[in-house]
Formats: sequence, C-alpha cells, structure tokens
Amino acid sequence: MKNVLRLWEPFQDLVSFDNDLDGFYDSMARIFFAPVLKSWMPTIDVVENNGNIEVRAEIPGVNKEDLKVTVEGDILYISGERNKECETKDKKFHRIERYYGKFSRTVNLPCSVEPDKVKAVYKDGVLTITLQKPESAKTKEIGVEVK
Repeated sequence: MKNVLRLWEPFQDLVSFDNDLDGFYDSMARIFFAPVLKSWMPTIDVVENNGNIEVRAEIPGVNKEDLKVTVEGDILYISGERNKECETKDKKFHRIERYYGKFSRTVNLPCSVEPDKVKAVYKDGVLTITLQKPESAKTKEIGVEVK
C-alpha cells in the first residue's frame, strides 16, 4: 500500500462526530420511548394502474370495525386503532416490539379522485384502497395526422 498525503480537513471530524451523535440519540429514543408512544404509522404503497390509484397499508391485528377511510379531494385519510392484548394472567412477557394504540395516516394522492367510487378491502392484515381517477385526470392519447 502506498503512502498517500492527504489535505487535513479539521471540520470533517466534527461533522462525522455530529452524525454519530445524531444516530446515537435516534437509537436511544427508539429504545426508551417507543413502548410509551401512543400512536404508530402503518407502512403504505401508492401505485397507479389502469386509471386507478391503489393504496396498500400494512395494518395487521386491526379489527375492521376500528378502521376509518375518508377521501377529500386529493387527500386520503386512514385511521384506526390496534388494541393491546388485555389478558395477561399467567403470562410473562419477555419482549414487546409491536406497536399498539391509535394510528392515522394522511396520503397526498397524485390527483383528485372520484369519492363515490372508492373501494376498500381488508384482507390478511393489508388494507387495499382502490381510488378511481376522474375522466378529466386520465391520460388521453391524441392521434397525429400526417399530411
């Protein structure tokens, strides 16, 4: 290996230290405060397909009755609650990593949708919401005339 002479950058060590410190604080916050947080956010996917927008949210363990889906213009609201297991008799918990409590998620859609044509299906812990784009928002192909 060759010896390489490098220019000394005195502030680079401070930037690196600052980044390491931020990572440390984030880790500690997750370890100590996650169990006492009262809300959580499900992960989502937003996909556009065949003139529809499909939003999939992972929310296992949530009862259908505890879900609420609303649409206003180009904003989708998903909220609900996952209840913690109340029966603890004869149980000794060694680790609890799943989040419980209320959640809400606001999704900015790529365009306004037809609110009367929204369909929501909850299966295997995944909420799939299909939103139909209005005709005015759909892409239209224009034929080119050759002369």
